[in-house]
Amino acid sequence: MVFSSLTFLFAFLPLVLVAYFVVPRVAKNAVLLASSLVFYAWGEGEWVALMLVSIALNWVGGLAIARTRASGSGGAVLAVFVGLDLALLAAFKYANFLADNANALLGTAFELDPVHLPIGISFFTFQALSYLVDVRRGDAEVDKNPLNVALYISMFPQLIAGPIVRYHDVARQIAERVVGREDFAYGVRRFVLGLGKKVLVANVLARVADGVFALGAAEMSAPLAWLGAVCYAFQIYFDFSGYSDMAIGLGRMFGFRFLENFEHPYIACSVQDFWRRWHISLSTWFRDYLYVPLGGNRVATWRVYLNLGLVFFLCGLWHGAAWNFVVWGLMHGTFLVLERAGGGARLARAPRLVGHAYTLSVVLVGWVFFRAATLGDAVAFLEVMFAGGAADPLPLASFLDREVVLALVVAAVGSVPLAARIGLLREKAESAAFAAARLAFVASVFGATVLYLVAGTYNPFIYFRF
Repeated sequence: MVFSSLTFLFAFLPLVLVAYFVVPRVAKNAVLLASSLVFYAWGEGEWVALMLVSIALNWVGGLAIARTRASGSGGAVLAVFVGLDLALLAAFKYANFLADNANALLGTAFELDPVHLPIGISFFTFQALSYLVDVRRGDAEVDKNPLNVALYISMFPQLIAGPIVRYHDVARQIAERVVGREDFAYGVRRFVLGLGKKVLVANVLARVADGVFALGAAEMSAPLAWLGAVCYAFQIYFDFSGYSDMAIGLGRMFGFRFLENFEHPYIACSVQDFWRRWHISLSTWFRDYLYVPLGGNRVATWRVYLNLGLVFFLCGLWHGAAWNFVVWGLMHGTFLVLERAGGGARLARAPRLVGHAYTLSVVLVGWVFFRAATLGDAVAFLEVMFAGGAADPLPLASFLDREVVLALVVAAVGSVPLAARIGLLREKAESAAFAAARLAFVASVFGATVLYLVAGTYNPFIYFRF
């Protein structure tokens, strides 16, 4: 089940909301937990058992780490349970990748059937790891109630697509929270706007991106390849940020305040600035739980560069078990090293337009590696973009209709902080007229989204590899 489905919008969510607000306070977490497990089992079936194993493992791990925190063995206990979490992730996400590369490198013939990749395993594993590390560091108190730990790991608003929520940010909210009228109204608005971003913009542009990336070099011109890359850049932003908006909105409806996950990354003027704005929960997770423990900026310069490279190598691998994801991560890591080595200071002195053009160029090329099915496909696609394509390609008009043009315009406008400036996401309206206009806009977005979904329009789910 996904948020952008009629089943979720008109069956699952209304039933959960009714049950949540009808039951007494003491039963609200139980309703959310049961709903989250049903939500996950709806799409993953028996694989919900894997999540239950992860929950049990990390509840026990938290207790063990808390008991040994004051002793010298606390670090070893943490390492054991972190290793078990990573082993689960590796077994289901990287087993085939490791076997294939071992065969290619060593000339072996390991035979491994395709391993099922449970949706959201990377997200809930990283949340579990943050819980264990925070308990070890003393940044969070261990929770002896297994139902609270289970709710933290499995909470359906951010389960399959993020944002990655830290335990110390929501621990108090899990124990006690209140949903006011303004909170609930804000949550509904935020959810609907995220839903609109996903269905009305990302899904429309996904048709073009998927169609263009499915072509061979013999069928593409350079303009068509650029159109596919630009459509994918907007698709992934409006899909990712749309899901984050929906998660933040859903969380607010149930009394949770999740941190922001995107801050208009396409207005960035450096790759470093881009990563301050893009998938903030992931980039800060890697910073706090990997980069800083490796020494961060406090070590020799060459170590700083090595740390950046390692972090972004793992960031790429986190997104998918394929070499094109690794290249995407290393590419971003390389530009971050170059900026730290002096390029960032030069960008700061240059006109803003120069930094903006440079950043978008790096990001756009990176998205080709991210989107292409294989590393070879990515290289071939880039060759068409920069060296020209086929002599008799498909016409641009076969992909660029009025709906796509409108979606591109909306995407370009929506990539800048216009909504924040006009107060669409403001929690309290300053006047009755503005509140009425905002309500009409949100209702229109929801109505248009439902019409698209009823019509059975293209509705891809791009998180299956994460």
